[in-house]
Amino acid sequence: MKGNEKIIKDLNARLAEELTAISQYMVHAEMCDNWQYKRLDGMIQKRAVDEMKHAEKLIARILFLEGIPIVSNLNKMHIGAEIPKMHQNDHEAEEGAIKGYNESIRLAVEVGDNGSRELLESILKDEEAHIDLIEAQLDQIKQMGLPNYLVEQLD
Repeated sequence: MKGNEKIIKDLNARLAEELTAISQYMVHAEMCDNWQYKRLDGMIQKRAVDEMKHAEKLIARILFLEGIPIVSNLNKMHIGAEIPKMHQNDHEAEEGAIKGYNESIRLAVEVGDNGSRELLESILKDEEAHIDLIEAQLDQIKQMGLPNYLVEQLD
């Protein structure tokens, strides 16, 4: 089915965000693994896998709309040198994704592409869950202090 060019372009922009997030999150997860913060490693790896699933769905939708998925475009990654900065950078990535998905949903409604709208809405819900978990981590650091927070991440 030939899709709207604006939607295809927009889906490719979301795809670039997802591919960037995957890379950023995998680096952060590996850093946590290296520091033996097993809980954080697992939490961040799970988020990276979620983003991989989003990328896969976006690629499938672009192909369905007879577009060409552009997988070579990555946005700038922001790697944190310590745990709080990792969370802050990941929070910013999720904020950007949420804003982008909301804009894409508006465009899909405008051009009458309900299939893309439904896909985008489902991914948006996941991104909102991601940012909620990151905010919980930042709140825990604030409430218990970084050393106590990090001790909790060792198991």
